[in-house]
Amino acid sequence: MEPTFMQHRLPQYRKIKIKKQNLLVNTDNTYNPIRLNPAEEVAEKRANDPEFRIAYDALEDEFAVLAALLDVRLQAGLTQAQVASRMGVSQPVLARIESNLGKQDHSPSLNTLRRYASACGMKLVIQMVKPNVQSSFL
Repeated sequence: MEPTFMQHRLPQYRKIKIKKQNLLVNTDNTYNPIRLNPAEEVAEKRANDPEFRIAYDALEDEFAVLAALLDVRLQAGLTQAQVASRMGVSQPVLARIESNLGKQDHSPSLNTLRRYASACGMKLVIQMVKPNVQSSFL
């Protein structure tokens, strides 16, 4: 029996065992991307999981600071390596600073945030506002 058009296009998989885990591996080397939409997944999880919503909302300030840092760096047209050089640190250190904002036990100091802003040609401004009012960080 002749395979249908779709059967020709489906990738072939085989089971392999790596470190006691059964994994499916694409054996015919076809391109088979996995669609990923983190914003959609987060929105769905926030809507359906009260514990996740509380934990996610608790990180709102960290997400705002991270977004501000990345925006400032991109607006300045600088890479991590360039900002790191201007701050007098290595690029991996700067990557750690940017990635650790969501971890409350490893938040960057005010001095580090000032140096980051200065390296991007900006000045750090901290603002306090009443809850439920969107704040801006620069």
